[in-house]
Amino acid sequence: MTALREAPPDSPTTPPPPQRAGGWRAVLGYTAMTAIAALVLIPFAWMVSSSLKRDNEVFSTPIRWIPEELRWSNFAEIWDRVPFLTYLGNSALLAVVITALQVLTGSFAAYGFAKVRFPGRNALFLAYLATIAVPWQAYMVPQYIMMQKAGLTNTLWSIVLLQAFGAFGVFLMRQYYLTIPDELCEAARIDGLSEHGIYLRIVLPLSKPALASLALLTFVNTWNDYMGPFIYLTSNELWTVQLGLRSFVGQFEAEYAMIMTGAVLSVLPVAAVFLLGQRYFVEGVATTGLKG
Repeated sequence: MTALREAPPDSPTTPPPPQRAGGWRAVLGYTAMTAIAALVLIPFAWMVSSSLKRDNEVFSTPIRWIPEELRWSNFAEIWDRVPFLTYLGNSALLAVVITALQVLTGSFAAYGFAKVRFPGRNALFLAYLATIAVPWQAYMVPQYIMMQKAGLTNTLWSIVLLQAFGAFGVFLMRQYYLTIPDELCEAARIDGLSEHGIYLRIVLPLSKPALASLALLTFVNTWNDYMGPFIYLTSNELWTVQLGLRSFVGQFEAEYAMIMTGAVLSVLPVAAVFLLGQRYFVEGVATTGLKG
C-alpha cells in the first residue's frame, strides 16, 4: 500500500484575503464626487443665504453663511416691488407648452427616422441634424422678419412657434428608439397595427426615460431663455422671469438681498422639476446612444 503524502507544513491551507483595491477606488470616487457636488452647490448656498440678509450684509467679510437675523420678509416684499407673479406665470406657460410640443414633435419625428424605412431616410436625418451646427445668430434676423410680417411679435405665440420643434430632441429620441428591438414593431405590423398604433402603444410606453430627459432639458432651456423673449416680447405683462429679473437688477442695483431673493425664486421651479424627474433623466441619459 502506498502511504498518502501529507502536505508540507509551509503550504497555505486558506485562500489569500481578497484585495481591497476596488473598495478603496470606490471610496475615493465617492469622495471626489461629493467634493465636486459641494463646490457646485456653494454658489447656490450663498445665493440662498444672501436672500435672507440685509443689503449691507451680503458682501460682508468674512462670509456669514447663516445670518444673525433671517429676513423672511424679503420673499414677501419682492412681490410688491415688481409683478413677479406675472413673470413666473409667463415663464411657466411657455416652458410647459414648449416642452409638451417638443416632446410630441421630437418623439414622433424620431419614430419615423428610427423605425420606418423609406428612401433617403438617413440622408434626410443627417441634413436635419446638420441644422444644429448653424448658430442661431445666423438666422435670427430672418426669423424676426417672418414673425413681424405674420403679426406675431410681442406675443407669446412667437416664442412657442419658434421653439416647438428642435433637431436635438429628434436626435435624442431617435438614439433611444434604436435600442428598442425592431422585432417588436415587425410583430405589431404583422398583427395589423398601424404605424400610429405602434408609436402610441409600443414605442412611447418603452421610452419614458428618454421622454423625461427631453422634457427636463427642454423645460430648463425654455425657462432660462433670455434672448428669445428679449427680442420678441416688449410688453411688461408678457415678460418672462429672466427679463423681469434683469429689469429688477437695473432698477434696484444696490439692493443686493432683494436681487438674490428674485434669483432664488427663479431657480426654485427648475430645481423642483429636476428633483421630480431625476431618476428618469439619469436613466435616459445613460441609455441613449447605446446603439448607433
